[in-house]
Amino acid sequence: MTKDKISPGMQQYLDIKKDYPDAFLLFRMGDFYELFYEDAVKAAQILEISLTSRNKNAENPIPMAGVPYHSAQQYIDVLIELGYKVAIAEQMEDPKKAVGVVKREVVQVITPGTVVDSSKPDQANNFLVAIDKIDTNFGLAYMDLSTGEFFTTVPSDFTTVTSEILNLKAREVLVGYELLPEEEAILSNQMNLLLSYESDIYEDQKLIPNDLSIVEKTITGKLLQYVFKTQKRELSHLQAVQHYEVKDYLQMSYTTKSSLDLLENSRTGKKHGSLYWYLDETKTAMGLRLLRTWIDRPLVTPEKIVERQEIITAFLEQFMERSDLTESLKGVYDIERLASRVSFGKANPKDLIQLGNTLSQIPLIKSILATFDNLYIDKLVNQIDALPELEGLINQSIDPQAPATIQEGNIIRTGFDDKLDSYRQVLKEGTRWIAEIETKERQSSGISNLKIDYNKKDGYYFHVTNSHIDLVPDYFFRKATLKNSERYGTAELAKIEGQMLEAREESANLEYTIFMSVRSQVEKFIIKLQHLAKTIASVDVLQSLAVVAEKNHLTKPQFNDKQEISIIDGKHPVVEKVMGTQEYIPNDICFDRETNIQLITGPNMSGKSTYMRQLALTVVMAQMGSYVAATEANLPIFDAIFTRIGAADDLISGQSTFMVEMMEANQAIRRSTKQSLILFDELGRGTATYDGMSLAQAIIEHIHHYVGAKTLFATHYHELTALEKELPHLVNVHVSTIENNGEVTFLHKIAEGPADKSYGIHVAKIAGLPDDLLNRANKVLNHYETQSKNQKISDNHDESESQFVNEQLSLFITNEDDNQEVISLLKEVDVMNLTPLQAMNLIFEMKDKLK
Repeated sequence: MTKDKISPGMQQYLDIKKDYPDAFLLFRMGDFYELFYEDAVKAAQILEISLTSRNKNAENPIPMAGVPYHSAQQYIDVLIELGYKVAIAEQMEDPKKAVGVVKREVVQVITPGTVVDSSKPDQANNFLVAIDKIDTNFGLAYMDLSTGEFFTTVPSDFTTVTSEILNLKAREVLVGYELLPEEEAILSNQMNLLLSYESDIYEDQKLIPNDLSIVEKTITGKLLQYVFKTQKRELSHLQAVQHYEVKDYLQMSYTTKSSLDLLENSRTGKKHGSLYWYLDETKTAMGLRLLRTWIDRPLVTPEKIVERQEIITAFLEQFMERSDLTESLKGVYDIERLASRVSFGKANPKDLIQLGNTLSQIPLIKSILATFDNLYIDKLVNQIDALPELEGLINQSIDPQAPATIQEGNIIRTGFDDKLDSYRQVLKEGTRWIAEIETKERQSSGISNLKIDYNKKDGYYFHVTNSHIDLVPDYFFRKATLKNSERYGTAELAKIEGQMLEAREESANLEYTIFMSVRSQVEKFIIKLQHLAKTIASVDVLQSLAVVAEKNHLTKPQFNDKQEISIIDGKHPVVEKVMGTQEYIPNDICFDRETNIQLITGPNMSGKSTYMRQLALTVVMAQMGSYVAATEANLPIFDAIFTRIGAADDLISGQSTFMVEMMEANQAIRRSTKQSLILFDELGRGTATYDGMSLAQAIIEHIHHYVGAKTLFATHYHELTALEKELPHLVNVHVSTIENNGEVTFLHKIAEGPADKSYGIHVAKIAGLPDDLLNRANKVLNHYETQSKNQKISDNHDESESQFVNEQLSLFITNEDDNQEVISLLKEVDVMNLTPLQAMNLIFEMKDKLK
């Protein structure tokens, strides 16, 4: 279509769309937001709305689709949820007063990372993450636009970058540098993130502290530039960026958090069945978000952990006061998001009423906290500013029955503004005057059913039916003629009507002006409101942890610097809550200073994985300051938790279960320290038996000799239990069972020493496999056990290594020369210094030589 065939309105659309090629452009036209061209075709399909066209009779009609402006939010939500951007172009002048084409501008660009209004508001954080790279240094920043939270850090590598993005559950990532193809593939294809780009840095640096690194200043500046460019307004609620170090918290990868079901059940994706579900007795939206943060980022500083513990202890010791505190928190609304709505200019009267009601609760909360005899709680009390002047402003100005909109009037309390009160008096008196005129004219005219009505077109009028027209006084003047009646006015009625209409219009305008003034005054308190929100959120989480501790009879953990673990009658808290206290069997977990590895054997379904997760959850709860599920608990402070629990392919990136196992094992081995906790469940089972056993042994030995981390290693390779004789820091434990007349009972109790067998066929029997199949499996098992009854694994690093490999290679060896060549190769290898990957390569090389 040539330019001279395009209407001025469509040219305006094209000019605006040119600046927002990656967004759906909602173009306001009257009561609708219209979409055109490709936007219309795509939106009609996604939103299931009608696709029509503009200039239908033209040679190339323009595809068009639209949504009503008053219900647009639900359509915007759908597009955002699917990962799209939406640009809102509003009419910037009254169409009745416009000369030519109505002026339109984009007033906001909504993206998955910047959405703050939703028809289905989510209480969880919505983080927009930004990444940058200068030379070899990465920078990462993230912000929740709905709360104003703003953080930055310097990840050590791209793996840490992706781990942080996954942990933050981001949907959009702002990129400030040219991604490598493999980096873009990971972020866009594998992680399914919307990638946005920004190269400019925001000029105003007041939110960026001087002590940040160069890469942090750069990425936070780009993030601010993107936010202000898309939101197109002042955002007074944004907080100064806070630097943090990943090592300042207990480090856990996204995979680790998922395998431990910290924030959601990994099988269902729901809150139910997670540690978050177990610990949530919060009463406020702010507390709920903070609880997620505490679970996601447990502490590593003993002093901070003890501070939280002491407050929980104080809450437990004073039940009545804590109960009063819990009740008082129920009246607290989401201060953080109310403050952000004020900043965005979207706060309505209902929002201010909620804020006022919340502030009315704060003195009560503060007074209850003051009754606790605890230094740490006293510190919280001193941080609470009830903001009485703001509470007074809102409660004096906003009517408690005010509607949610600001155009309907009835927002401002009577008595707050004299002029508004005078208008209201006119309206009130005018209603009385009109009633008096109606009575007077009915009596003087003799028209018994004479009444005064009102509509927008004719204003106030006397309604007279045709049967009484002959009684109409001479001073009545006709305003409208209907089929069966006439409408009349009088000079007296017109005078009162003028006064009332002026009062009605002026009072509505004045109410709007007063409300906007009140809202601008509230905006001055945003920083104080955010500080208040943080304190109240902390109080809420701490009372929640106290309630959970009391309900579930949890124990205050102790900490030591001797790298000793002593958990008596420990439980997996979530499993116990689901099963019930009577059915759950607790277990002790003990590591003395000289023990680093527990090698766990026992049948499937017997509780090995639960036992391992139990330790990890105890550590997480303890280091977030919570009480734990045990009779006694004494722990070291861990710096990281690494897990490999359960089998999972990563089909998107083309990685098999075994490759995922090896990658996660590599991360644990290379990143862990003596202060770390490692949980490996059935490592090595994703490949051939002897391959897997070889790798499992090598990994155990490497952790034992070079890492020193506390490690739980569950395995079905019973041959590995012989390592206890060779590795002084390893002990065998097993899950107890009772076998009677071929029937097996799993006791779910951990005992010292190795298990005698795996009982896999018994598990298959419980699963209901056919009897003839199970009988055949028993015969095959007896055959294999007879063949291998004399095979053992030892750790003599020369002849014994050759002996072990010989046993495996006997399956492939065809002549003595091949045998000797492989043995010679093994003798030259320094097994103790092999990485897992090198061990794999060695095995492949040996197999290749035997072909």
